Amino acid sequence: MNRLPMHALRRTPDIDLDGEWDFQLRRSPHEADGTAWKTVAVPSLWTMHEREDRPHYTNVVMPFREVPPAVPARNPVGVYRRTFDWSPRPGRRAILHVGAAEGLLTVSLNGARVGVSTDSHLAAEFDVTGELVAGSNTLELAVTKWSAASYLEDQDQWWQSGLSRPVFLYTVPDVRLADVATVADYEPASGRGRLEVTVSTVGLDHLDEVDWSVRIDVLGRTETRPVTPRVPAPSLPRPNRDRSTRPEPLGLPDGVMDLLSMNAAQAPLPEELVPAADLMKQVTGPQAPAGTAAFVLDGLDVAPWTAETPHLEDLRVRLLSPEGEAVDETRLRVGFRRVRIEGRDLLVNGRRVLIQGVNRHDVDPRTGRVISRELMLAELSLLKRFNINAIRTSHYPNDPAFLDLCDEIGFYVVDEADIEGHAFTSTLAHDPRYLPEFLERISRMVLRDRNHPSVIVWSLGNETGYGANHDAAAAWVRRFDGTRPLHYEGAIAHDWHAGHAATDLVCPMYPSFEALQAFSADPRADRPVIVCEYAHSQGNGTGGLADYWELFENLPGLQGGFIWEFKDHALDLDGDGRHRYGGDFGDEPNDGVDFLNGLVFPDLTPKPALYEARGLFCPIRITSGAEDAETGTLRLLNRQTFADLGGYDLELRVETEAGPAGAVTLPAPPAAPGQEATISLPEAIRARLGTALALTVTVRTRHDALWAPAGTEVAVHQVRFPRPLPRLPRGIGGMDGELRHPLLRRPPALCLWRALTDNDAAFALDNRFVRSGFFQLTPLDVKTDGAVVITRYAAAFGDEIVHTRTVTPLADGDYLLDEKVTLPDGIGDGLRVGMEFELTDGFDQARWVGLGPWENYPDRRASALLGAWESPIDELAVPYLRPQENGTRGEVTELLLSGPAGTVRTRHATPLHMNVSRYTVSELEAAAHWWELRPNRRTIVHLDIAHRGVGTGFLGPDTRPAHRPSRSEHAWRWRLTLTGAGR
Repeated sequence: MNRLPMHALRRTPDIDLDGEWDFQLRRSPHEADGTAWKTVAVPSLWTMHEREDRPHYTNVVMPFREVPPAVPARNPVGVYRRTFDWSPRPGRRAILHVGAAEGLLTVSLNGARVGVSTDSHLAAEFDVTGELVAGSNTLELAVTKWSAASYLEDQDQWWQSGLSRPVFLYTVPDVRLADVATVADYEPASGRGRLEVTVSTVGLDHLDEVDWSVRIDVLGRTETRPVTPRVPAPSLPRPNRDRSTRPEPLGLPDGVMDLLSMNAAQAPLPEELVPAADLMKQVTGPQAPAGTAAFVLDGLDVAPWTAETPHLEDLRVRLLSPEGEAVDETRLRVGFRRVRIEGRDLLVNGRRVLIQGVNRHDVDPRTGRVISRELMLAELSLLKRFNINAIRTSHYPNDPAFLDLCDEIGFYVVDEADIEGHAFTSTLAHDPRYLPEFLERISRMVLRDRNHPSVIVWSLGNETGYGANHDAAAAWVRRFDGTRPLHYEGAIAHDWHAGHAATDLVCPMYPSFEALQAFSADPRADRPVIVCEYAHSQGNGTGGLADYWELFENLPGLQGGFIWEFKDHALDLDGDGRHRYGGDFGDEPNDGVDFLNGLVFPDLTPKPALYEARGLFCPIRITSGAEDAETGTLRLLNRQTFADLGGYDLELRVETEAGPAGAVTLPAPPAAPGQEATISLPEAIRARLGTALALTVTVRTRHDALWAPAGTEVAVHQVRFPRPLPRLPRGIGGMDGELRHPLLRRPPALCLWRALTDNDAAFALDNRFVRSGFFQLTPLDVKTDGAVVITRYAAAFGDEIVHTRTVTPLADGDYLLDEKVTLPDGIGDGLRVGMEFELTDGFDQARWVGLGPWENYPDRRASALLGAWESPIDELAVPYLRPQENGTRGEVTELLLSGPAGTVRTRHATPLHMNVSRYTVSELEAAAHWWELRPNRRTIVHLDIAHRGVGTGFLGPDTRPAHRPSRSEHAWRWRLTLTGAGR
């Protein structure tokens, strides 16, 4: 009610209303009073500071039992109130801008109701000129938590309430700019740009004669166009009843009224009727709207905009009075680019791009969905440094400042409307009562964001089923903006070949590898596949990302997608570092940890999965192998679509078992996009390759940028060499009994269990691992046959496991261990097979030769690096907010643990998976939050011959069979050397 039309203009505040406001929380809209008034900051969300109404997390269900459009009786209202002084300015209107209100917004000024708005993620503006008075004014913004529109905001995130974006007052002249729409097109064949600028005004569209004009300045050119006057609608003249004189003929050809339909049918016309037909088109055809001015600038010499080369041009627009005075103006930045779909390819500037994207929510652990520009820049800079090139604004429009940064830094954006009716997917999309809300939310997003070059796709929302409301909104968008394709997953959710009315992309969620392969090969497939959600990064997960990209980069019609998701949603309301998730605020019902699925922790610390993505998405890839390196050459592929490699330097070093050596920095070769180039290895590198584990190439930026200084690391790649495995001695004789040593608190013992990851415990796995019973091993008997010790274990549900071990002493504290483990037939899948032992206190450093430096698993190690690595033991763990298996490194042939207590070294004839932790498996499983684990000085070591990948089974494909411990028998040999301090 009374909300002004959406527009794309940026207005400068006359009065910034952010800051301290009086606040009261009421139990319902029917109560006139509530909690004691207090002072709060705006923007802010009351759910982040009010004990009476806390954050509530649900994924699908609404947090109440009502059905659309009913609202619950318990319906809190946050009332924000403040006073400000005002000095009226003649000839100017005052506009109140509320950047975003999470809930139903009601605006009152000086006791008069001004207007109402819904849509929690778009601005609402109101003309308050009539309610303002000279001097002191009292503004009240009441936000009601629940309304009929809440059913369309059922996203997978915290339910929050309040004012989440800036509030301010600005003034405009009575006659002013209403909006500016640009289409900055780029013609790849000619390398030229075309700029269309359409300017609309307020206060002129009623005039039959207009002396006003609009002037634009762009690319060193200045152009001026008159504002169009009102053109009366054509009508037929009334019949002439005067018969006193002979009427003069009008010269109308016979059959003139037929010309309307003849023109429309494009029927052939007699030559004598062509002039009349052309005149008829002018009179009856579409007219420029009154109060507008249109510009077309063609053949422009411009640099194109892409995510790799985000070139922007300044555009200045001024409204000129009849006297030539600029009474209003705006400035914006435009990027020239063309987005098209041709066949099964999404093209930017005529080239097929790979979408290396993430889904991103607005979330700050301290402020909820109040996001500062500083945080936006920090997030986007991090994403750019990790080679992410696309963002889906899941699942609502972001702050315009965020899109400004995407334009400038360079990201492809799928701009998504604030529509998710997840709890009522079978009804809302068909409910005509919600049709206006669908249309308003989608159209207002388009109106606001259409000038951003970063926005290459419009999305109709998320997980709201599919119905007539979507088709209606899609039709409006297609007619209004034909420069961008449409995206809506719900339209193809049940049939990837359907839904053409609402989506130009096949954009499934969490597809299997087999489904992608089959669709790519299907001759019926007629649209690009860009996966809207995949690689679900729940807890310790994101396994199989490299498998997805093997398909995306090699199969026709597949163009990448958006990882779910960028950031964990956990909150830290008290600032104590103890992040909390669903249920921690007494919120019932809740979905617990379901939204702890980010590539980064809430504080933006990258998880190991983000390093995996960084390597896969790097602009440079090594395409040659060890043989080429040994002959002194290295072949590199430029994976970029538009930019050469002039923006990067390469740092080369050699990895040996003793550590890295011989660092040399070279400029990246001048490879064109998509092309390969070969470099010669410096002699300082070649000379060290004889003992190398790998040749490491670090890719660094060469120039300073908004998102990173020169020298920033954007990826690390390797060429690996044939790897000699440790040669373990053969022992003479054996040792019976249990292995004991002062440094061992618990000797090596069989372990088949890990602290279940969120994926391990996924519903779809049907308690597979619990049913194995491997979480509990009870010795049944121990038999000794000379030096061979055979232990039979019973798993929790009676299945028998046999562990055969031979321990051969080599010297004091030095042992050779031969292990053999026989599992029950038919298990087929497990978590780990290996040894666990615990050391005495007094170990603080770890050094290993194997994959690192970050955590890696069999299905998430494409970007892991082979070398000799060192780390404090305390830093080996990855503190997933819900504790679970973490910190493992693979392909380890040697491990050295050291500290005041002494040293412990292990060597492995077969590379093993290594895990060194301060916590036991049972301690990790017992804790609900990482911060519940008490710091300690213990050292628990796992060395596994087999370890399961992490997969994405919580929501998506499980760990692939190749990365599952499926064998029933395992045998390996390793050496354990324990040396006490002073030895």
